[in-house]
Amino acid sequence: MTSRPQAVLREVFGHQAFRPGQAEVIEAILDNRHVLAVMPTGAGKSLCFQVPALVRGGLTVVVSPLVALMQDQVAALRLCGVAADSINSGRSRAENVATWRRVVAGEIRLLYMAPERLMTEPMLAALAKLPLTLLVVDEAHCISQWGHGFRPEYADLCRLHDLFPHLPILALTATADAVTRDDIAQQLLKGRMEHVVQGFDRPNIHLSVQMKRNWKQQLLEILARHQNESGIVYCLSRNKTDSVAALLQQEGFHALPYHAAMDQAAREANQNTFITDQAVVMVATIAFGMGIDKADVRFVVHTDLPGTMEAYYQEIGRAGRDGAAAEAYMLYGLGDLRIRRQFIEDEPSSPERKRREHKRLDALLGYCESPSCRRIPLLAYFGEVSEPCGNCDICRNPVSCVDGTEMARQVLAVVQQSGQRYGAAHVVDILYGAATEKVRRAGHEGLKSFGVGKERRKNQWRSLIRQMVATGLLKLDIAGYGSLMITPKGHGLQAGEGTFLYREDTVAPPRSPEAEASASARKTRPRQADEPLNDQQGDLLAALKALRLHLARQRGVPPYIIFPDRTLIDMVRHCPRTVEEFAQVNGVGAVKLKDFAEPFLAEIAVKAPPLSTSPP
Repeated sequence: MTSRPQAVLREVFGHQAFRPGQAEVIEAILDNRHVLAVMPTGAGKSLCFQVPALVRGGLTVVVSPLVALMQDQVAALRLCGVAADSINSGRSRAENVATWRRVVAGEIRLLYMAPERLMTEPMLAALAKLPLTLLVVDEAHCISQWGHGFRPEYADLCRLHDLFPHLPILALTATADAVTRDDIAQQLLKGRMEHVVQGFDRPNIHLSVQMKRNWKQQLLEILARHQNESGIVYCLSRNKTDSVAALLQQEGFHALPYHAAMDQAAREANQNTFITDQAVVMVATIAFGMGIDKADVRFVVHTDLPGTMEAYYQEIGRAGRDGAAAEAYMLYGLGDLRIRRQFIEDEPSSPERKRREHKRLDALLGYCESPSCRRIPLLAYFGEVSEPCGNCDICRNPVSCVDGTEMARQVLAVVQQSGQRYGAAHVVDILYGAATEKVRRAGHEGLKSFGVGKERRKNQWRSLIRQMVATGLLKLDIAGYGSLMITPKGHGLQAGEGTFLYREDTVAPPRSPEAEASASARKTRPRQADEPLNDQQGDLLAALKALRLHLARQRGVPPYIIFPDRTLIDMVRHCPRTVEEFAQVNGVGAVKLKDFAEPFLAEIAVKAPPLSTSPP
């Protein structure tokens, strides 16, 4: 990496070194190469285009799907002294016109727009006359019709390469499986894109899944283990969000609701409270979370089955961003599964997309029913291989399993005999001996294995197959027609190597006191975070958060845009007393040093412990 990007990183954004993957992406852009970067939540995706935008000069155009995200990023860049702005539907025509005049005058370095505004013929023609140097597509999974957040208006972005053939294009996303990654690259650049994929593992997050028994009681039991901690509780509907927030308030928790039907001022007030205060539980729909920078979220609870593995991964990734131990819980039931299936069917999309979304839901259900380490199927979904993690409910408290080796071999035999071209439903019909029209048309009622599993219910076979996918004996071809394919591990089981244990009952019993003690011991592999703050440091952090909120309200921006939590924690640990020392705090660039050193140093001088006067 050349010295110029390092200088921009340090002087403008106040960071001493790039995080993993950032330098690789930036170097490729500066070499005029196209890049698809898949980086987890909190990995610093924005710097991957903000730094080269300032190094290259000219105008960088950023496509973003949400007005709120645009506004927050623009506000954050301006506080760092970067000339950024947006043209969006949330602003008046006069404001948008004034911004465009500044763009034409060369006064703007980064311009944010929604895809439908960018891809109008007048806008494209006007941009072609300007010194464009970089095109950025944020939340790029929205391009892929196989992605979990597909937006039809994103599809038109595939014209960008032909319209601006000499510009590098950067596509960014936090969650995309291999199918979605390939589709993004194909749509944007006919596959001519470098892939930079950071590891998906978040080893400090403990994973736990329970089937619903009495979900309200289960939720209260979970939160009882997190007294005086901040967390997020996700609910499927707005009504449930309100009722759960009320329930938790009655039980003495500082719980706040957040969903799209709320008044905007109320949403923003609750969001600011969550970011600023300690021990706040945000009860929310999936409308909450994008762009939120709170490092000390200790738990995330899904009270219903998430939509996809990608959505689940993205949402649990809001926990433990400080690297300390955090917990991700999921409660799910058969009713959730029915609702999710109905959502897919009601979506105005092609039969092909619906079929793939059902297969994605099958993969998530396989994760829920996994008989062994949960991280193995979670990371395998994103194309990574993992060993048992020691930091999930099954690794810590192995579930009761039975020997299903012979049943698994029967499944493998059917998959092989039918040519590895059919999905689970067809394979189960063959096992069950159901002579459906599809079975008869394929001639599969004549297979040697036809009817070998008729003594078991179809639901048993479906669960077994999902668990075989989760443990790596079978692979689900989401990119094709959802067919089941035998993996090398599966061929080994066919050849007599190893055994297969499966779960007959996925309803988890309440944890015993011994299991609770084991869980609290945290004998896991997560990296060690810094030592926890002591009481005096905690008081200083609370004072700095209050100051940050005051300054944010003065400027009309979210508090984390002034400084993220990790920067405040760095201040607390190092207690800078001079402007020179304040400049060394991670996240303090030149402009923020000028604007904020005085008030924060004054607060630290009042609230921090006195400097030692004893000789070293």
